[in-house]
Amino acid sequence: MRVALFGGTGFVGSYLVDALVDHGYRPRLLVRPGSEGRVTRGHAVTLVPGDVADEATVARVLQGADAAIYNIGLLREFPERGISFRKLHFEAARRVMNQAERLGVRRFLLMSANGVTAEGAGYQRTKYMAEQYLKTTDLEWTIFRPSVIFGNPRGRTEFATRLYRDIVSSPLPAPLFFTGLLPHGAGSFSLSPVHVADVAEVFVRSLTDGDMPGRIELLGGPESLSWKDILGRIAAATAKPLLTLPVPVWGIRSAAALLDRFAFFPVTREQLDMLVAGNTCDSRRLFTRYGLEARCFDQRSLGYLASGAGVTAIASS
Repeated sequence: MRVALFGGTGFVGSYLVDALVDHGYRPRLLVRPGSEGRVTRGHAVTLVPGDVADEATVARVLQGADAAIYNIGLLREFPERGISFRKLHFEAARRVMNQAERLGVRRFLLMSANGVTAEGAGYQRTKYMAEQYLKTTDLEWTIFRPSVIFGNPRGRTEFATRLYRDIVSSPLPAPLFFTGLLPHGAGSFSLSPVHVADVAEVFVRSLTDGDMPGRIELLGGPESLSWKDILGRIAAATAKPLLTLPVPVWGIRSAAALLDRFAFFPVTREQLDMLVAGNTCDSRRLFTRYGLEARCFDQRSLGYLASGAGVTAIASS
């Protein structure tokens, strides 16, 4: 099977490349000029330079492919700079889907997100739009909706590394967010962190699983952890003392309303709203299907944080 990968140079993408190569594939990767150095396993992949906004480039990546993986995504948009959720999550995804249909690509895997909805934040809404469009095609599609993804970032942006850098290693108390006026249940909202290597392995194994087309699958780790527990585990993995303080969401939202258009401000209003809404799911059935034991969000799996920069290798499991 010949596989085309869109979004192969970022955090999750680098692990998708590893998994594909380890399973015997030689994927074709779309790579923006200047990003060639971000490609892992470069000797075992085929690079197609260009931009996902260009129809001809997209067609070159898909030419001769049996399957396509769309993994391009943004965590934060800056519309004034032409960087938007709509452009990359929906318009570019639709472009790839259309070309895949035209060129006879059979399988199509879409990286979406847990909690997507037509009425959600821009991040969620545009991923939902891509899902809905994919369902109208004749492609044999599978949609994956992961919770928060963690793992050695390899120099990219990653969930646990950001929390370590911005919160746990800070001299200020770690914020336990709460809604309303009183701090009841501060920091009690939960997430299901899933390891990036587990995500990549499920993606690749699903390519040849005849029961997977037409399915939406949630991807979460083996535990649902509260925000407070997540910060505590990061602190334990990095031997950092952790002081916490209940913080009202409305206060941070007010600051974000003034500053979240600037890249230096660590969180946007929509990101904060999605965070405190929680993000949990149960994927035990899927991991059992593929004979995988999903990694826990624990000191062993968080070993890459020990350097404080998130660049050390994860101990093999």
